[in-house]
Amino acid sequence: MNHLGDAHLRNWTLRLAALLAADTQDQLAWLGERELETKDVVEEVELLCRVSEGLAERGAFEPEDLRDLRAIGRRLGEIDATCRVGLWEYALAVDPAWDDIRSLARQFLLTRLGDWRQPLPRPVRPHTGDH
Repeated sequence: MNHLGDAHLRNWTLRLAALLAADTQDQLAWLGERELETKDVVEEVELLCRVSEGLAERGAFEPEDLRDLRAIGRRLGEIDATCRVGLWEYALAVDPAWDDIRSLARQFLLTRLGDWRQPLPRPVRPHTGDH
């Protein structure tokens, strides 16, 4: 790793993978009252999976990490447009793709960190427009 941006993106990828790997109940607890759209989760993870290619070229991830991240990206790409509509909390409950993604994220974290159980990222507070 040779850039501060690389370290930030690597850490964000690991945090997001921890959220994806968490048990459904923990994901729902993390969501709390937040209304997070499924399409936004899919887009964020797909972006990080694509960015990971460059991170691996610069040494931030190992080749086996990249293989796991590509698998997550492929599975996300298989989620059709109708399943991307609506709140993520509902998709977690009804779309089996998220069980597959959970398993893939766990494999990524096991390979990278030796344990899939990682602290979840701090929830982002909703933007209210007030300063």
